[in-house]
Amino acid sequence: MKTLDLKLTRIGNSRGVRLPVGIINRYGFDGSLAAEVRQDGLLLKAKKQAKLSWRATYKQMAESDEDWSDWEAVPAGTVEPWEGVSETEFLRRRETGSARKRRQKKRPA
Repeated sequence: MKTLDLKLTRIGNSRGVRLPVGIINRYGFDGSLAAEVRQDGLLLKAKKQAKLSWRATYKQMAESDEDWSDWEAVPAGTVEPWEGVSETEFLRRRETGSARKRRQKKRPA
């Protein structure tokens, strides 16, 4: 493993180390790093993102070999009720309580 000679650089009242761009890209350093204190020195690690970006999520989904055809949208105006339930009952169950109340108020008594 190659050893790098790095200099401490003054940054305000602190000191820091500049890392070559090749190292930054190779290990995925971005923003902040995690430093693990060890007996023989420091181990720098890229901090893991708690949440994937939309771009990363899309890339991960595109790379997977999953079949997403079941998730395709149903054309507007069509309803596919589940087996054994009429379309009217299906629609009634889908409505929230407040939507049902508004609809019932519109009906003449």
